Amino acid sequence: MTASVTRVGVAIVGAGFAGLGMAIALRRAGFDDFVVLERAASVGGTWRDNTYPGIACDVPSHLYGFATHPNPDWSGTYATGAEIRSYLEGVADAEALGERLRLNSPMGRAAWDDDRRVWRLEMAGPAAGGQVIEADALVLACGRLTAPVIPRVAGLDRFPGPVFHSARWDHSAALAGARVAVVGTGASAVQIVPELARTAAHVTLLQRTAAWIVPRGGDAYSAADRERFATTPQALEALRADLYAEGEARFASRSGDSSAAAEAEAVARAHLESQIPDPALRAALTPDYAFGCKRVLLSDEFYPAVASDAVTLVPSALASVEGSTLVAADGSRHDVDAVVLATGFASSRQPYAELVHGEGGVTLAEHWSDGMTSFGSTVVAGFPNLFVLNGPNASLGHSSSVLMIEEQAGYAARVLGARGEHVLRVDPEAERAYTDEIGRAAASTRWMTGGCRNWYVDDRSGRLTLLWPGTVDAFRERLARADGSEFLRATDLEPALEGSTA
Repeated sequence: MTASVTRVGVAIVGAGFAGLGMAIALRRAGFDDFVVLERAASVGGTWRDNTYPGIACDVPSHLYGFATHPNPDWSGTYATGAEIRSYLEGVADAEALGERLRLNSPMGRAAWDDDRRVWRLEMAGPAAGGQVIEADALVLACGRLTAPVIPRVAGLDRFPGPVFHSARWDHSAALAGARVAVVGTGASAVQIVPELARTAAHVTLLQRTAAWIVPRGGDAYSAADRERFATTPQALEALRADLYAEGEARFASRSGDSSAAAEAEAVARAHLESQIPDPALRAALTPDYAFGCKRVLLSDEFYPAVASDAVTLVPSALASVEGSTLVAADGSRHDVDAVVLATGFASSRQPYAELVHGEGGVTLAEHWSDGMTSFGSTVVAGFPNLFVLNGPNASLGHSSSVLMIEEQAGYAARVLGARGEHVLRVDPEAERAYTDEIGRAAASTRWMTGGCRNWYVDDRSGRLTLLWPGTVDAFRERLARADGSEFLRATDLEPALEGSTA
């Protein structure tokens, strides 16, 4: 079969926050020659894939959206997963992406053609029909929470009842009145457990590592609130500005400022003590590492659920499965009817990296074999005209990741606008220098020194590869200083990129 080839200026892979954010930035910069490729049947990314009971965001809703698309209709301080998915669908409609949005279009392989100076994307899936897209530039907006981690546990594959990951919730599973095990006590589990405790016969919660949890709080927005936000844009802007400032101030406690961390830890300890009266259970739920080392969770319902008769906490990892019996590492045995794996994602080893081939055929996974690296958390040496959003050192531990996406997308649109016909090749030395810069900034943070194992640090190199070790303001300023010198000076055939700042 002869491949059908479509030529575009920019191919964006992914239609979650990052992909839509990139489309918005291109449109605002005057680019209209792009496509957004989405493997699923709808937009939404992680908020489409995760539909577990109780799913909601732990970032205030009015900060968890695009500045260009404020939403006066959020139901409360923290939006539900369904609301966020609906919001993203609304953004796609408002941007009138039309045929530029191609659903059910997974990327099977992407390779840089140095002779023709294009990215060649081979589409996969039953509807692909040998379709190929050639693009001058490629934007990977594939997300970092897309590949669920399934633990390798002996006998798990032979468990007779339902077994599924929290990100692939099986709504056909009859969990009401059943004995349900939840494996993991991370961000998803603290939302799932209270919901299951209301309907299951019993919940067995296997905890490998306790989490620091602070009060969630938050209120519902009244009809009057929403009307005011809709009719008075200044009120919405002021609220967003306040939430932004609160987030930036929170960086100190998350990164390791001794005074701020001690104050935040005291809040977490008081929250635990007020909601868990039993000393033994409280001790089992108390982390043995520094506050901020792992993701800090927000919940007002998790501790009361665990303290109730509806839940049994097993402070031990799942070691093996024998029929319908779960065996914990502490030797305890638990008979259950269903297993929910709230075991996280392959965040530091992005699955799309194996599909992307740069100069010399080197894959992004090979380039990142010692952990993700980049310049500006966005561009990568050896991968011309490639931009990665929400990838290396682009996440936050203290505020909204959408803010980082907006900055990255703005940077990508800026350098694409300045490149003319030239190829953007990142100077390997610029990437090394940025990686060293990240290392120096991260060295004293709790993520590196807090005595825990977290998903922010790549276990192959011991480097902080997922989080930006600074504030959003600092990231914005860092990208603003990028003046084009991050790209290789060109030969006579390809003059140096100059004036890449807006």
